[in-house]
Amino acid sequence: MTMEMQSLYLLVPLAPLVGAAIAGLLCRVIPRWVAHTAAISGVAIAFIASVVIFKDVMAGNTFNGPVYEWLTSGDYSFQVGFLIDQLTVTMMLVVTFVSLMVHIYTIGYMQDDPGYNRFFSYIALFTFSMLMLVMSNNFMQLFFGWEAVGLVSYLLIGFWYTRPTAILANMKAFLVNRVGDFGFILGIGLVLAHFGSLDYKTVFEHAPSLASSTITLYEGCEGGTVSLMSAICILLFIGAMGKSAQVPLHVWLPDSMEGPTPISALIHAATMVTAGIFMVARMSPLFELSNTALSFVVIIGSITALFMGFLGIIQNDIKRVVAYSTLSQLGYMTVALGVSAYSVAIFHLMTHAFFKALLFLGAGSVIIGMHHDQDIRNMGGLRKYMPITWLTSLIGSLALIGTPFFAGFYSKDSIIEAVALSDIAGSGFAYFSVMAGVFITAFYSFRMYFLVFHGEERFGKPHDAAHAAHDSHAKQDAHDDHHADDTHEEHHGLAPGQKPHETPWVVTLPLVLLAIPSVVIGYIAIEPMLFGDYFKDAIYVNAEAHPVMEELAHHFHGATAMALHAVSTPVFWLAFAGVALSWFFYLKRPAIPAALKVASGPIYTLLENKFYFDKFNEVVFAGGARLLGRGLWKGGDAGVIDGFVVGGAVRLVGWVSTMVRFFQSGHIYHYAFTMIFGVCALLSFWLLRA
Repeated sequence: MTMEMQSLYLLVPLAPLVGAAIAGLLCRVIPRWVAHTAAISGVAIAFIASVVIFKDVMAGNTFNGPVYEWLTSGDYSFQVGFLIDQLTVTMMLVVTFVSLMVHIYTIGYMQDDPGYNRFFSYIALFTFSMLMLVMSNNFMQLFFGWEAVGLVSYLLIGFWYTRPTAILANMKAFLVNRVGDFGFILGIGLVLAHFGSLDYKTVFEHAPSLASSTITLYEGCEGGTVSLMSAICILLFIGAMGKSAQVPLHVWLPDSMEGPTPISALIHAATMVTAGIFMVARMSPLFELSNTALSFVVIIGSITALFMGFLGIIQNDIKRVVAYSTLSQLGYMTVALGVSAYSVAIFHLMTHAFFKALLFLGAGSVIIGMHHDQDIRNMGGLRKYMPITWLTSLIGSLALIGTPFFAGFYSKDSIIEAVALSDIAGSGFAYFSVMAGVFITAFYSFRMYFLVFHGEERFGKPHDAAHAAHDSHAKQDAHDDHHADDTHEEHHGLAPGQKPHETPWVVTLPLVLLAIPSVVIGYIAIEPMLFGDYFKDAIYVNAEAHPVMEELAHHFHGATAMALHAVSTPVFWLAFAGVALSWFFYLKRPAIPAALKVASGPIYTLLENKFYFDKFNEVVFAGGARLLGRGLWKGGDAGVIDGFVVGGAVRLVGWVSTMVRFFQSGHIYHYAFTMIFGVCALLSFWLLRA
């Protein structure tokens, strides 16, 4: 490995960091064009370098080694290092390309925002953090990147820090991720304690020798021992549940839509939420040693894929519809990990990054065209006003629902087939979930598409009473927020007589560039990534115990044949039925959804309250914490410490002082009597001891 290539590895994360430093540290003194030029140049350099590194890796040149030693503590050495292999370069290309598109898009989207320079600093810093995460060759650096993306996402979600809703959303994201990270750091602690190293290569080499090891959770308790590998993998996956928004640690992601739209695409499409998926794939040598952990992963992913899809059906905020589809698709990736189809999960991660970033940025383009009204009930007929946004959003929607020949089809169908071939515990429920999710995804995706781009024009028209009340509250909130923070996204809705408009080229160019891989990348990449030797040294699968990928290869006869065969499968017709039903409901018979909403009563209420996860957290965890705190305050602090320890000591001193005062009379015979009494007491004590 030449020094030039090692320098190139350093350039990938450091170029965005330099751009972030220029835009952030000098944000108050430099003009806007300098800030966005510095940030975009940094990410563009990282992308170009990633392409060069990808070609070098494809030529057979991988790298695994330290960059420098950070600290040494006893027998443990903590290093910063890079692992450059096929899995890493795939993530590097996805992260840098999507980030570059988001940076360019941000020029148009944030042009009226007073925090323009600060925003570019944050998104470039986020790119640096994510690259450090995916390029790491040890758990310490992984944890650094893991926490860094969490910190920057906190800053981005609460970017408009004068909005109470944004502050609540970023605090929620921060706290929920800390819950997952607590499990994550416990898992890393177990690795260090039992392997004596945090280096991936060392841990993976020694893992088989510890496959049968157990740890004791409860001394003297029957059943108090668990498999070491199961404990490590489940704890690491709890970290992934926080970052990749798996039930029940998913509650932060929909609320994070309070941030500007570009970060929705950056954080929730290609980077932060996929960190957990990447981490589990990287840890495949550990997860392959624990069927218990794999079953846990499958079940959590299945629940997320199915139940988060249901919530997308009733959303009226255009960004929240896309957010719930992200949750559902992350569930699909997690299911693939659980059935040992790690390469399929990464394949879906890659295809999903392109079409989901496209959908988020398309939603942002619609929001700009509608003068920052995000309610899809106020739209309709935008196709003729915003043709580029319409076409690219259609491509993104077709890819999302798994239309044959589109990118999402190849990865999503591969997941469904892999689950069907698996016999791991929980795979039956997983198959039902991913099949039902096909219909649900198609229904809510095209519900949004038809309501936004087709049908009658509803902007500037009166709505029903409930909708009018909703609009009244929304406008009042917008009015209040506008006075609190003069940001560009506070001017909601079209004025009377105004029409939507297509967005400038800095917005539409990223849409077009993301639409291209959303169509072709699946067709190009499926064979080498899933059935070739692309991931041969990066991902480990115990083919004897988990033969899913081998069986999947027997059913694969080329990308074209797979797409043509799909027309005869239930998956295609479920997706077609979802699209057809949404077309019938929202374009032909719009009264039916309103009637179903009334008729469904409790079910709609359940969905509207998001299965009461937030209420449960508020009552049980937040309420329980407040109750515990109040008990410790009143019982412990006020009662025991102040009342008994401090107050009791004061009262004891007061009582002793009162007694002693009787002997401090100033008369000599009182002092003589006290001395004689004391001597007698001491002699009595000494005689009793003798």
